[in-house]
Order: sequence, then C-alpha cells, then structure tokens
Amino acid sequence: MAAVDHAHGHEHGHDGHGHHPTGLMRWVTTTNHKDIGSMYLWFSFAMFMVGGAMSLVIRAELFQPGLQVVSPAFYNQMITLHALIMVFGAIMPAFVGFANWMIPLQIGAPDMAFARMNNWSFWILPVAGSMLVGSMFVPGGASGTGWTLYPPLSIQMGMGMDMAIFGVHLLGMSSIMGSINIITTILNLRAPGMTLMKMPMFCWTWLITAYLLIAVMPVLAGAVTMLLTDRHFGTTFFDAAGGGDPVLFQHIFWFFGHPEVYIIALPAFGVISEVIPAFSRKPIFGYTSMVYAIASIAIISFFVWAHHMYTTGIPLTGQLYFMYATMLIAVPTGVKVFNWVATMWRGELTFETPMLFALGFLFLFTLGGFSGLVLSVTAVDIMLQDTYYVVAHFHYVMVAGAVFSAYAGAYYWLPKWTGHMYDETLGKAHFWLTLFFFNLTFFVQHFLGLAGMPRRIPDYALQFAEFNKLSSIGAFGLGLSQLLFLYVVIKCIKGGKKAEANVWGAPGLEWTVPSPAPYHTFEEPPVVK
Repeated sequence: MAAVDHAHGHEHGHDGHGHHPTGLMRWVTTTNHKDIGSMYLWFSFAMFMVGGAMSLVIRAELFQPGLQVVSPAFYNQMITLHALIMVFGAIMPAFVGFANWMIPLQIGAPDMAFARMNNWSFWILPVAGSMLVGSMFVPGGASGTGWTLYPPLSIQMGMGMDMAIFGVHLLGMSSIMGSINIITTILNLRAPGMTLMKMPMFCWTWLITAYLLIAVMPVLAGAVTMLLTDRHFGTTFFDAAGGGDPVLFQHIFWFFGHPEVYIIALPAFGVISEVIPAFSRKPIFGYTSMVYAIASIAIISFFVWAHHMYTTGIPLTGQLYFMYATMLIAVPTGVKVFNWVATMWRGELTFETPMLFALGFLFLFTLGGFSGLVLSVTAVDIMLQDTYYVVAHFHYVMVAGAVFSAYAGAYYWLPKWTGHMYDETLGKAHFWLTLFFFNLTFFVQHFLGLAGMPRRIPDYALQFAEFNKLSSIGAFGLGLSQLLFLYVVIKCIKGGKKAEANVWGAPGLEWTVPSPAPYHTFEEPPVVK
C-alpha cells in the first residue's frame, strides 16, 4: 500500500517528492485504509478498557449492600459513561476498524473511496472520547442520566452534560463520514465481475449498516441539540412547564436508539458469516436469504422504537402494535441463526479460537434474543421495565453479540494482518475464561430482575446480596481475562510462526479477488504514432 501512497503523493497530502512522514506523523497523516483500520481497532480496545474499568467501579459498589466504594453521584456518572463509552467508543469503532481493513481487500479496491475523509473520521474519535471522559472532571460531572440522557434530569445537570452532548455530536459526525465512505467504496470500487450478490457477507452487512447510520445519526443529533437549547437558550421542547413534553425526547431518542442496536449487531453478523463457513469448510447456507434477512432487520428496526417505552403511557393500541412489530423482527434474526447452524451441519468442523468465539456468539446471542422476545410482551415488560432483567438481556446481546464476534473477527484476521500466527493455546484460554466469567456476571442478573431489583441504583435490599456478589466476582474475572487478549495480540505482532497464504486451510476460501498491483507497476500504454 505504500506504493499507492507514493504514486499518489500529491493527492495523499505528501510533498510529492517521495518523502513520507515517519514516526507519529505517519499515523496522524495516513490515508492508508489498513493503518486507519488498525488505529480504529487500537482506539476501540483502549476505550473498551476504560469503559470496562467504569463497569468494575459499578460492580465493586454493588458487591454488597450499603454504600461503600464511591458516592451515589459518582456511581451515577459511571453508569452513564460506561454505557456511552462502550457503545460509541468501543463497539462501533471496532467494527469500523474491521470495515476499513477488510472491505477494500474483500472487494478488490485499492483503498477506501475517500482516503482523506477516512483519516478525519478517525481523528475525531479521540477528541470525542476525551470529551466524554473529561466530563467527569468538571463541576457537576457527567450526567447521572444513563446513556439515554433523559430530560428533565439532563436539562438540570451541570457543564459535564454539555461535554457529553458535544462528545455525542462528534461521534455522530465520525459515524456519518465513515458510512458515506463505506457506501461509496462498496458501490463504486468493486473489482470487475464482482456483482453485489457475489460480495462477501461482511461487505453486505456493512453496506446496510452504513445506510442505517446515515438515517439515524442526525435524529440523535437533533435530540441532543434540542436538549442543548432547552438547557441554554430558553426553549421548552422537553419542559412541561413551557408546553413541552419529556416523553417527546424518548420518542426521538429511541427512534435513533433501536436502529443503533442493529448498527452494532449487523456487522457482528457479518463477521460471524465469514468465520463459520471458513471453519465448516463449506460456503454459507442460503446466501440470498441471509442478504434479505439483513435488509429486513434493518427496515423493521425503524418501526419498533417504542417497545422501550411501554411504561410511558402510550395508548394500548400503540403498545399492541409495538409488541407485534418487535416479535416480527425476531423472524429474520431466526433465519440467520438457522442458516449459520445449517452451514455447520455436516461440515468438516475444527475449533480454533475464532470458531470458538463464533459458537459462543451463536449460543449466547440466541439466549439474549429469547430474553428480548420475553421483554417484547407488553404486560411482561411493564413488570420488568428498569430491572436487572433488562440489563441482563442487553448485555447478552451487546457483549455476547458484538464483543464475542469482534474477538472472532480479530483472531480470524490477525494472521492476515500481521503475517504471524497468534498463540492458539492462549487464544483458547482467553475464550474459555471470557465465556465462563461473562455468564457468571450476567446470567444471575436475570434472576435479580425477575425478583424485582431495579437498575441504576447504588444500594439494594438484602435479599439481592448473593446474586450481586456472584455478578461482581464474575465482572472482575471478565475484566482481567481481557488483558490476556492484549498479550496475545502484542505477542502476535512481534513475531511467531509465519502465517501461510491460506491460514485456516479452508478450500475455496483463498481471497477470490486478488489485491490490485501497486499502481507504479502498471506499464504505460504504448503511444500510438
């Protein structure tokens, strides 16, 4: 890829004399999709650790009843920032990193369509992340509103809230630019002969995800901008005293928030759809139905937002509609799960680390889907709303869904990225530790929720003590297990057994599209005299 940068010296911001920035400036100015993909992945892991540390503060406080580790105000900040950092700082950038690395390689493109914009959309992220983390250190701190930023509380918070709003704006900008780039790259830079229906599944999931992002990110921006004007400019969008309505904010927020869940899930599905066929040694079952299922999930995700709002007093007919629509979205998701299982059926399965994470994903994500189906039933949800059952449900979808598949993708592509094999024994140890501690942390939370323990509280009644203790022990085990992954990656980058061209020995899964030769090797066309 250096050759591409060299040939396009002027276009890529170099001085055109073959002089390349080195050291830090190489990373600040790079327009190479691989460099940018790597930066996204490192940033995402750093944020994963920061957000994880915040969750450990939460679990330390809940280890036993009574207030012991932090103040309730700081506890509330941790609740808010843990969620915002994990969703916008860790999970989404991880999949954008995969997209940057793999989409040009999978479709035979020389790079992303807008290389300079690609650089910019990454460098917005550290600024936004700093805004979020920095909101803890100003008077009033980060909002204690949870990631949903509900008014009226979010209208009354101090300056930390403004920093959080600004951070969210920046993250949205980054997402929109990344999406424009991905759509343009996929639609315009495919190699000759690669029709849309011949694209790898990962490209399909990202194409549809990018459209989702462009559709809903401005909605979130609108919601937080209205919040900002309510806070500082005397508007009353969400203030009942001035004729506004706090529930209006929830409608706008969740119209973004529900598609957001699938923005996180769809690229995860894409990764799993690459890994499972490779380790089953056969092509994915029902490719076309998979594409249609992804598209259906994306479309239906716009019509289910108020299932987050059953307790806000929406009319009964509305509740009924949202209940049925939510159940409907389980159908295409079920199609995908069926297709993954059918792909493995009678395949020549081997269980290297990427496959283990993919199977962990399959099992646990399905479990999270089932608890989601439980919550879709209005009468049940009204009882379970804002309890730990909801917390358990969405962590099974987010952690077992997104994080497990991100690990599957990382282990699957690491040999391609580094040229070395990672340590398989340590990779498997990482998987089993993560699987065990994840379930220890979150499975018991279903029981806490069914028993009525509310979420977002720093203290609780004595009857919840045992399960909370287990959950906290699990959380610390889960956090420490992730340091093993960091060690595996660094060890792999530094060296190890050389990776072969077809690392996983899957027939017919060598890259179908050869990487284009560096531009400067193309011969000049003969001049016709």
